[in-house]
Amino acid sequence: MFLWLTLLVAAFQAPQAEDRFVTVNGLRIHYLDWGSTEKQPLIMLHGIGRVAHTFDHIAPHFASNYHVMAVDMRGHGDSDWDPKGQYLVEDYEKDIEGMAEQLHLRNIVIWGNSTGGRVAQVFAGLHPELAAAVIAEDVGPERPAEVANSVTSRLQQEDERGWASEDELFAELRRVNARTSYDVLRPYAHYGSKGRADGRIIWKRDPAIGNGFVPTELWRFVREIKSPIIYILGGSSTIVPAPAQEQLKKTLPQVQIETIPGAGHYPSEENTQEFLTIADRFLSGIARRTPESRSPRD
Repeated sequence: MFLWLTLLVAAFQAPQAEDRFVTVNGLRIHYLDWGSTEKQPLIMLHGIGRVAHTFDHIAPHFASNYHVMAVDMRGHGDSDWDPKGQYLVEDYEKDIEGMAEQLHLRNIVIWGNSTGGRVAQVFAGLHPELAAAVIAEDVGPERPAEVANSVTSRLQQEDERGWASEDELFAELRRVNARTSYDVLRPYAHYGSKGRADGRIIWKRDPAIGNGFVPTELWRFVREIKSPIIYILGGSSTIVPAPAQEQLKKTLPQVQIETIPGAGHYPSEENTQEFLTIADRFLSGIARRTPESRSPRD
């Protein structure tokens, strides 16, 4: 309770996000912007079906030290849908790559949860010259077929069914995310949904995003990551099994792996205090080794 009172007070004192857009790969991509462009960039990437506003409870914590940008990935939230239905991890990564180029971002801390964490790993592997650090939240290099199939089935059912109201949607979120606070889920329900022509409430996302949620293997990208990287896992989650963790330790000598006991697939939402403690410790340990964050072109 004390944590959430602290976060609530901090929310009133913290800088508010500004809505911004950047056009990359022919798509208008929306992102929430906290902090100053003179600070080191920290890009936040959400999971499948989620939106940038799901970071509202935690992004202000980093805004005093970083230029925080939480992105609505293509097909989600207020970003454009891809007309060709291209939603593989590599497609999302191309947008972040284009965003970094257009905004002249360098020395980037990139943090992603779930699918966003896969995008972060690919970006860091492809662009070691741009990535200063990676935070991968309860996700690794592999997405097995059983995970892909269960999620795509759920996405399709939700898109077809909808909800009678935002309150009904929120109530369902509360039921299936019992460890997550009201203050975290409410922005997700509000900013992540929209009205359908028949009056039902549906998620603000392209129904085609499930087409890109396929079995995935990203080791070829992960092997190329040079920056410090931490995997923060939920102790109740099975997304990154022990063999994958051991392989990460063998593949990346700089890797850190931390597990939050009792947390599920979104530990930053379920145990925010512990997640922040781990993330702050990780980032403070690399801060003195990072160069200037802005490009010489700026």
